[in-house]
Amino acid sequence: MSYIPSRLMRTPITASLLHGWVDLEETESGIIPHRLPSWARRQWPDQQLAMSESQPSGVCIRLRTAATIVEVEALPTKRVYAGMPPRPEGVYALVIDGVPSQQASIPTGDVIRIDLSGGASSGSGVEIIPGAPGSVRFAGLAASDKQIEIWLPHNEATRLVALYSDAPVFPAKRSDRLVWLHHGSSISQGSNAASPTSIWPSVAATIADVDLLNLSFGGSALLDPFVARTIRDISADRISLKLGINIVNMDLMRLRGFGPAVHGFLDTIREGHADTPLLIVSPILCPMHEHVPGPSAPDFADGEMKFRATGDPAEVAAGRLTLSVIRDALQAVVAQRRRADLNIHYLDGRTLYGEDDHLQRPLPDRLHPDDDTHRLIGQRFADAVFKAAGPLR
Repeated sequence: MSYIPSRLMRTPITASLLHGWVDLEETESGIIPHRLPSWARRQWPDQQLAMSESQPSGVCIRLRTAATIVEVEALPTKRVYAGMPPRPEGVYALVIDGVPSQQASIPTGDVIRIDLSGGASSGSGVEIIPGAPGSVRFAGLAASDKQIEIWLPHNEATRLVALYSDAPVFPAKRSDRLVWLHHGSSISQGSNAASPTSIWPSVAATIADVDLLNLSFGGSALLDPFVARTIRDISADRISLKLGINIVNMDLMRLRGFGPAVHGFLDTIREGHADTPLLIVSPILCPMHEHVPGPSAPDFADGEMKFRATGDPAEVAAGRLTLSVIRDALQAVVAQRRRADLNIHYLDGRTLYGEDDHLQRPLPDRLHPDDDTHRLIGQRFADAVFKAAGPLR
């Protein structure tokens, strides 16, 4: 932990300073922003889901201050994969009056050691090693009133301890921007993006000038009913759902179950959002699963963790799911529902990242886009969805 001079004021981090969360958990060592409510976390305590929903993708500290120094004390949770190189540190990104400024990381914290050969989803391949809190400092700021946002790491859970500054801090004025709720997989959570402000939903939200609520969960966009109920009960002006890749990754269901599950998911959301503009987005191009079913498996080629498809294409005729099959099914669901619901729309994910893009910028691990591609996808999404004549305009 860095030295915090006594002249800095200490401000507890409370709900009034935080944006983009669904639930806040008070602990002895700090406050944890969650992106699922406590009842949902209790209902299905899956290790992968618990890890991803507690990573505060799209969550930020938002305040007004004339401070020239702002410091956040926190206890991060690092992920270490057995036999693999260390992952990049989680990034805290400072934005001042809408303009990206500084970035910093906390090197200390708890460690979750994951052995993928031991069944991480069940918890049998997971070891937790306690660590110490640390802090990130942003200094040299202008001594004038300004709005500050500190975006929390999209891929690293964090317990927020306190805020320190050399001038008083106040909650930011309530935003009058539209609230865009987005649900998706690890790609929408931000896997392989370099910072929380460069994940594609954050890029799109910035361009469209909307407030993002990112309910995207790595490995866990699985049409879970408790996620649909969570979305149903949250206030939002626009909703998008990026569905399909995790269903194939996990080989979770067959075509006969997939269509009705999508309908059920949408039925639940419509109970709370009867007329809210709702966009269904199919998967971006992922060559390994376009015509080959899941499940996906780690591939430790050349000392790097990549992914490979392990299913049998011959079984597609019997109902096994590929991305090509899922796109057709999602488009059919939306077409059927639009007979009675003109506020539901469909977007083919390959318009965000398609075959030509793959030739120029292939997915580094065969599954997730890199940082530059996240920015490209965010720009394309904003242009297609939020601008004039777009489905979420």
